Amino acid sequence: MAEALAADCAAWAMVHGMMIHPRGPDGTQQPVHVPFALLPSPFPLEAFRLADSVQPLVNALVDSVSRDPVFLAEACGSIADVDDFSRRLFGVHLEALAQDHKQPITLGIHRSDYLLHVSESNMPPSLLQVEINTISAGLPSLSSIVADMHQFALETSQLAHDHHAQHPGAVLPASASLAGVAAGIGSAWRLFGRPEAIVVMVVQPVEFNIFDQRWIEFTLYRDFGVRLVRKTLTQIHAEARLEGPEKRLFIGDAEVAVVYFRAGYTPRDYPTENEWTARTTLEISHAVKCPSIAYHLAGTKKVQQMLAMPGGLERFVSNPSDARLLRSTFTGLYPLDDSPEGEAAYKMALETPERFVLKPQREGGGNNTYGTKIREVLTAMTPRERMAFILMDLIVAPPFSAAVVRNGQVSECDVVSELGIFGVWLSSHDGVHMNTAAGHLLRTKSASVNEGGLATGVAVIDTPLLVPGLVYAA
Repeated sequence: MAEALAADCAAWAMVHGMMIHPRGPDGTQQPVHVPFALLPSPFPLEAFRLADSVQPLVNALVDSVSRDPVFLAEACGSIADVDDFSRRLFGVHLEALAQDHKQPITLGIHRSDYLLHVSESNMPPSLLQVEINTISAGLPSLSSIVADMHQFALETSQLAHDHHAQHPGAVLPASASLAGVAAGIGSAWRLFGRPEAIVVMVVQPVEFNIFDQRWIEFTLYRDFGVRLVRKTLTQIHAEARLEGPEKRLFIGDAEVAVVYFRAGYTPRDYPTENEWTARTTLEISHAVKCPSIAYHLAGTKKVQQMLAMPGGLERFVSNPSDARLLRSTFTGLYPLDDSPEGEAAYKMALETPERFVLKPQREGGGNNTYGTKIREVLTAMTPRERMAFILMDLIVAPPFSAAVVRNGQVSECDVVSELGIFGVWLSSHDGVHMNTAAGHLLRTKSASVNEGGLATGVAVIDTPLLVPGLVYAA
């Protein structure tokens, strides 16, 4: 029965564009369906509602942090001294700050990622934030489609029906993430006010996740009639130009209204100085940036750690109840600098490394260090080198058994799930035009690995089956 449902769902996925484009051993790319959970994974309804309700506060927090150059200098200036990539990003930020003309329209497309944490048996799990993604928040399109696929399975498969019936009162939610992200970009384009202008999506030369991106392109054209073109930073360096005192951005004969980054978050995206020049050109232009360099920096791990410090969050969130709600999702975050707090964190990490995760200032997954490896990594660093990292309490997510499908084949294993909530913020000198939660993403991965995503072949895309009062054993 599972094999038959897997075959049907794999076919459904391919027909509906739930695809990825991995590169094979010979360097060629062949599209395949996204690895997926055969059945939606149980997830506490209350935790999901908390994550969804807090997202507008997260959006506003990112915006407020991005508008505080003193705070960003304090956060990013210290890591820029010891991390070359952070130094270059911070340099682009300083160049943007020096400009006389600044685009008043701000667009943010974020994704806040959470894990459940179980500390006591038969007690509701805590929802704890892993990170805030402020650049290239991926999978909004495919997360919408997988929810539709699981609804199809529920309506057509006895296996899926029985799975749902095991959880009385459970709800299978649709995800509006594709429509929400496209609406954010389209609304920013419309606010820009030049109907002939285009949207540019900044992409990598070889895109694993191209189908997720192109769904946004096609939805944007369908809903707003706007043309989107895909360009690498290398191509932008060769083709882009700025015109006039406002530094209007043109590619060919077309003015660019919105630049939507799905690249630029990793050092690999800047192989030469040309790509850095292109990033600066985009940043100082009149186009709306999603994200601006300030938004990009607001999503760094150092900012996350500083917000978790006493008074850090309250610097930007004046409403006490909002601050308490946000803090309820924070886990322990510690500096590794030469402050008393940093020295104490360093000592904790060496004594009990299994309690922590060591995080550099990087996006894209696969960068963190876990367990006893932390002691080895930290002791090999100088005190100055440690400043580029933060320490985070390890979140203990509850494992469960699930069937996953890769290349049409079913296997069962113990897994954990990570919930992402998309958010859209759009503002201008006229005020805030959008501040919403915009759908969700669930990624489920083997419980035996610490880290991994779709690109590494570890995680599968999933849908939360929202169960009221769901509890786990510690």
